[in-house]
Amino acid sequence: MLEFLKVIFLGIVEGITEWLPISSTGHMILVEEFVQLQVSAEFMEMFRVVIQLGAILAVVLLYFPKLWPFCSPKNGWIRKDTWSLWFKVIVAVLPAAVIGIPFDDALDAMFYNYQTVAVTLILYGVLFLIVENYNRGRRPRVNSFQDMTYSLAIGIGVFQVLSLIPGTSRSGATILGAILLGASRGIAAEFSFFLGIPVMFGASLLKLVKFGFAFSSTELLLLLAGMVTAFLVSILAIKFLMGYIKKNDFKPFGYYRIILGILVLFYFIVMK
Repeated sequence: MLEFLKVIFLGIVEGITEWLPISSTGHMILVEEFVQLQVSAEFMEMFRVVIQLGAILAVVLLYFPKLWPFCSPKNGWIRKDTWSLWFKVIVAVLPAAVIGIPFDDALDAMFYNYQTVAVTLILYGVLFLIVENYNRGRRPRVNSFQDMTYSLAIGIGVFQVLSLIPGTSRSGATILGAILLGASRGIAAEFSFFLGIPVMFGASLLKLVKFGFAFSSTELLLLLAGMVTAFLVSILAIKFLMGYIKKNDFKPFGYYRIILGILVLFYFIVMK
């Protein structure tokens, strides 16, 4: 029972931090210092990634009408705008896939540590403040997905490559990049959500294949509990973010990242 309570807590952390630009990995590294599952290291490595499937299913549910590319026969069976959106998502995913798939283990070995996470939390927190100051008074050029070009999609995809470094935040990197490239906050956030669909499904499949699908019944129940929790909390987190950015900028997230990065350094250097 205690292990299931731990998993539910981890699912809550994942569901909140996956979509807000504050780094789910950074929070997981810190939380796991205090909430440790009694499982193998191999299972935990897989769990950190596959729990994200619950989070991504929340996006699929909330945005299904916008993401489903088919329609009734009288309207021609296909929705061209939706297919165009998916092609832009695929194009934007390619840069991270080209680098992330072959170097997945090497990147984890090199950068999955508190020093990297603390530095990237602080660095991108500062960048959020700089970008918001730079962006003040500028009118976004892209206010709909119809306005988005393939070159812009690729540009956002290049920014997503930065998120391969733990602590960067995938949503943070793509939102920051999209805003810099002229997208409105709303379009930047939604496109970041949609990019997460193939990225998280692909990353989860990769981790499951490496783990070998060799679950005990307890491990399977723990994984499912984490995914369901992440799914439910993600729905609330996504709705909060989309409501928040209608009237506010991302500066509070920048300040939060800086504070969290300092706390991570303080804990591991002074307290531990």
